[in-house]
This record gives sequence, structure tokens and C-alpha cells, in this order.
Amino acid sequence: MKKLFYVVILIILCFVSCSSGDDSNGQPQPIENIIPTNLVLNITIVGSNSNNPNGDGTGVIQCSASATNAVKYGFKFDNAPEQESLNGAINHTYTNTGTNSYVVTVFAYSSTGHSISTFKNITVYVATTGPQLIWSDEFNIDGAPSSANWTYDLGAGGWGNNEAQTYTNSSNNVIVENGLLKIKAKSDGSGGYTSARLKTQGLFDFTYGRVEVRAKLPASAGTWPAIWMLGSNFGTVGWPRCGEIDIMEQTGDNKNKVLGTCHWFNTSNSSTASYGLDTTVSTSTSAFHIYSMEWDASTIKISVDGNQYYVIDISSSAIPNSPFHDKFFMILNVAMGGTLGGTIPGNFTESVMEIDYVRVYQ
Repeated sequence: MKKLFYVVILIILCFVSCSSGDDSNGQPQPIENIIPTNLVLNITIVGSNSNNPNGDGTGVIQCSASATNAVKYGFKFDNAPEQESLNGAINHTYTNTGTNSYVVTVFAYSSTGHSISTFKNITVYVATTGPQLIWSDEFNIDGAPSSANWTYDLGAGGWGNNEAQTYTNSSNNVIVENGLLKIKAKSDGSGGYTSARLKTQGLFDFTYGRVEVRAKLPASAGTWPAIWMLGSNFGTVGWPRCGEIDIMEQTGDNKNKVLGTCHWFNTSNSSTASYGLDTTVSTSTSAFHIYSMEWDASTIKISVDGNQYYVIDISSSAIPNSPFHDKFFMILNVAMGGTLGGTIPGNFTESVMEIDYVRVYQ
């Protein structure tokens, strides 16, 4: 009888113990849902700057994401499979050459597997081998030169070089015909002369790169054609402080010679400084030639048909306060007389510079 009593007591204790350890009546407690918040995505295109807003051509982007209550992140680059990152940082390299637009999406995950997402649209440049064309005019549309590319200097007054012409934007002096830009210097029949001076000022400028201009030069004595560049701060600091790069100039008395020259302000003695060289182009007035300039942080090199004849050191050690590290714009013109044009023949009527294209590479 005593043994039976102890067995009953043991059963009661077990029942009480089991009941007090399960307040949920055998049902599991729900898990609290944790949802990330405040998701931020930042993307840096490697090499992006004011001159190269879509990157340096490597195609590399650097992504970073952060969110409250996130334990990991997933990145999708367009429709590619999602890539995991525990710290929210990841790099990606695009390989499609040229300038293309993409979508980058990021997911932030919590410890309970819940997620939120955001995305950004980006445009990335991927270079092929060699410099890439960033600006050009092929002169393929007849009529006036493109107003999106060119504006004009107008008027007379010598232009600082005792020149004889009046610059106009008349079709008599400047026109695009049959795929060529033609700048015509003309006698006005009463002892005066008209011509044209085109420029990209306010429309296009750049720092460093390669310029190529395919041109045939005017044949008449007294003409002074030029393919050149001025610093974009010309309007505020003036010449020569703005700097000048003459890719091609031709004298009026020797049509078999072209010159390459740079001008700047020498701060050490407060004077104008120049360095120029010339080369022979015996068919400059009868055939097209490519006049080119290569410009980087160290040097400016000038060539004709790929044959370099000029180089100048523009580093700070060679030219203190050098203007040749700022933006420049393009100029095309034919002057009459003046410093390089010289004596204009009495029987002069008209002479023309023809330009097939102007191309700028970086």
C-alpha cells in the first residue's frame, strides 16, 4: 500500500512539472520579423571626372551599400546573377566597349531573411585599344557650318597682327560643300579683303588629347591660314596668359613650309614666350595632309601625316605656371597679310583653305 502511494505522488509531480514547462499548450512561439530600413546605394565610376564623366575607359565601378538591420547584401548588374557581399562593398567591371547605360540593383537582407532593394542607372565608358574619338566635325551636311560646333569671330581691326581682312560669317567666305569646309579669303574689289574665323569657344573645349585636321591650304601669296587653339580663359586673363597652341600655320610667302608653335606668358620675366619649329610640306596647297597634335601633362607634339617635327616640354619645371594644363578651344581661319601673311599681291582675288574633318581623341 505504501508503494502504491509513492507511485501516485510521482505521477502527479510529473504531470505538474510538464504542464508548468509549456505555457504555449504545445504550440511554438512566433519569430519576430526583422525588416531592413534606410537602404543607401553609392556607386563610383573609376576615373570619372569633368573631362571623362563616364570613367577612364577601364569599365570598373565601385559599389557600396548600407542599411539598418542588414546582415548581408546582394548585388545585381543588369540581368546577371546576384552576387553576395557581407559588408555591402563590391566592385564590378563592364566589358562592352563604348559608352553604355546599365542598371545596378542592391538587396539588403536581415537575419530573418527579409529584404528591401533599391537601384541606380549608370553610364560607363569602356575603351577599346588606343585613344577614343570624343568630338568631331566631318562636314557632311552642305550649307553653313554646324552651329552646334562652331561660332565666329567677326569684324576687322588687324587682330593684333596688322592683318588686312574683315572676318564675316557670310557664305561667300565660309561654306560646307561636297563634304568639305571651305574658308575663302576674297578681295572685295576696292582694296579690302574678307575671310572667316571659326571657333568652338563656348561650345567645345578640352584638356589633353589628340587633334587631327585633314586640310588643303590656300595657294595664294599673302594668305595666312591657321589651325590653332586658345585657352578657354582667354576672356578673363587675355593673351598670352591663356596660352596658344598653333597646330598649323603657313606663311604667305612660302607655301612649302608650315609651322607649329606654342605661346605663353613667362612669369619669371613678365614677357611673352614662344617656341616654334617648321617643316616642309611641298604639296600643302595641292593635296590634303593631316595636321595633328598630341597633348598630355608632359608634352605637346605636332606632326604632319604622322611625322612628328615638334615637341615642347610643358611640365611645371619647364614652364612655371604653365597654361597648358587647362581647357582649350579650337580655331580655324585664313588671315590676309599681317605678321605671317606678308605682302598681298595686287592681283589677288580669292584663295581657299579646304578642311575634310576635325577630330579630337582622348
